[in-house]
Amino acid sequence: MNADWRTRYDLAVTAAQKAGDLARGYYETTFDVEHKADSSPVTVADKSAEKLIRDAVSAAFPNDGFLGEEYGDQPGTSGFRWIIDPIDGTKSFIRHVPIWATLVGLEYKGEQIAGVAYVPVFGMTYRALRGAGAYMNERKVRVSDVTALGESSLCYSSMGWFTRAGKERVFFDLYKRTKRQRGHGDFYGFVLVAEGAADIMVEHGVNPWDVAATKALVEEAGGAFTDWRGAPTIHTPDVLATNGKLHAEVLGILQS
Repeated sequence: MNADWRTRYDLAVTAAQKAGDLARGYYETTFDVEHKADSSPVTVADKSAEKLIRDAVSAAFPNDGFLGEEYGDQPGTSGFRWIIDPIDGTKSFIRHVPIWATLVGLEYKGEQIAGVAYVPVFGMTYRALRGAGAYMNERKVRVSDVTALGESSLCYSSMGWFTRAGKERVFFDLYKRTKRQRGHGDFYGFVLVAEGAADIMVEHGVNPWDVAATKALVEEAGGAFTDWRGAPTIHTPDVLATNGKLHAEVLGILQS
């Protein structure tokens, strides 16, 4: 295993856990909510958690770069970039819905090589390093073996995203062809695919920090992650994660 990857991966896990626990301290109290220019909410917990991760990484690897939801892009020179969403699911967080996570994705020369999704309220750490497997805490996870779309479980976030994107009809076509449908939004649908509890996660309206960590998790668990055109990128608003066995069929529906 590449030692540079491993040492950064270990730091990603501990930094995500510390930042998530910091955010949970705010979650269990009352806090003010601000709104950014795009009307999305942000709290002091988001900002504090991202700063904790950046500070920890900068102390250990001062030449690494960053891309974070709250503090933007900071180029580095090492080839490594940390992609951070300090609270994925801020809208859930501010309503005290416990399904939110601290996400840390690790990228090397443009490729996602590791990801961590720490769910503080549940004490669950999803983590993966390329070539070393994907885990939920200490349990190794793997995508499902479902091969029939009619027997599959579909996750998504909110119908509003598909409506705003003009993709409502396409989404309903996919929805009707699956056996079960659950609105597990944000990070949660992706980690369910990674651990074989769901088979498909389809999303529209994401940013790179929303999916960098979960792309690594899904792929290392044996699944597939692309945009709706089949490109393995985190830089488009439409993404699809599956167990791999259903990927081509689902892409065909999304492209119809």
